[in-house]
Amino acid sequence: MAKGGRSGGGLGDFSGAIPHFLGHRQRLRQRLIAGGPDALPDYELLELLLFAGNPRGDTKPLAKDLIDRFGSFAEVLSAEIADLLLVPGLGEAGVAALKSVREAALRLSRAELHDRPVIGSWDKLIDYCTATIAYGKVEEFHLLFLDRKNMLIAHERQQRGTVDHTPVYPREVVKRALDLGASALILVHNHPSGDPTPSKADVAMTRDIIKAAAPLGVSVHDHLIIGHGRHASLRDMGLL
Repeated sequence: MAKGGRSGGGLGDFSGAIPHFLGHRQRLRQRLIAGGPDALPDYELLELLLFAGNPRGDTKPLAKDLIDRFGSFAEVLSAEIADLLLVPGLGEAGVAALKSVREAALRLSRAELHDRPVIGSWDKLIDYCTATIAYGKVEEFHLLFLDRKNMLIAHERQQRGTVDHTPVYPREVVKRALDLGASALILVHNHPSGDPTPSKADVAMTRDIIKAAAPLGVSVHDHLIIGHGRHASLRDMGLL
């Protein structure tokens, strides 16, 4: 042994034994590269993400625990930071790894929406909205601002409410649209219950915004309600 009492290996001192999970990690990486992400089930993909926050430990038990706690891969990534920090063994590094991946995915989806008219990219829009707010614990009201060519100008969260209500103020919605020079809006909010069926209040609020926006030349293309794996379009339902 060299002076200082440490071996020269780059993996730390494992008392001569190579931990079993190092071989498992290498096999996961090889399967991902050879077969693509679809070759891995959710918990193994989550394991790979957790490597960044735990380079020396076995992340399989933690990955399975996270999915059991929150319900699914998507719900793990969408969980509140405060809730993730309560999970034993995850820590700040693990939380940062998960949240950075989620944010990267959202930015990629948003960039794709910027490259083409939103109206012609409806499936991508639904996927983006689902990834953004589907698994929130409280209602959030978001606005997508579009120009005359229906290109996305901005996406903003206007309000955050309770488990079954978000206060929305039509004048503020229209004022923000005018500030950004938007010609059209798409309203989006989530139902934490998972059921995207619009309420009477949802319909009334949508019509109030339409009424406030129309005299100023701002149209409302749709109001999307996002649930768990489902969504509702008030336009498709004939409710606008």
